[in-house]
Amino acid sequence: MRILHTMLRVGNLDKSLSFYTGVLGMRLLRQKDYPDGKFTLAFVGYQDEANGTVLELTHNWDTPEYDLGAGFGHIAIEVDDAYRACEETKKLGGNVVREAGPKKHGTTVIAFVEDPDSYKIEFIQKKTT
Repeated sequence: MRILHTMLRVGNLDKSLSFYTGVLGMRLLRQKDYPDGKFTLAFVGYQDEANGTVLELTHNWDTPEYDLGAGFGHIAIEVDDAYRACEETKKLGGNVVREAGPKKHGTTVIAFVEDPDSYKIEFIQKKTT
């Protein structure tokens, strides 16, 4: 068994695709409209679906925004350099909500950014051996 994808409901698919592909550097792997159901599914990721876990962005055409609730935490992405990732994110118009630095009670360097729907994405700096 393996995790295939995580689904996020998004209010504006174009903004979300721009963020995940343009700011975070993922690729749009596939996208399909479902006119009878009035929704679109778009799958993005760093690897194809056969080799890695991806994000499914679900856009319900009649729903411009969602209440995120209290149960969801964040998506984590490993980066080579969290400081540089934050600078690139800001340069590309992304929102950094916690600058890169060691996490509380530890030494791992992390940062947090938000996507257009305010979902949190954690950058975790790759440990050097």
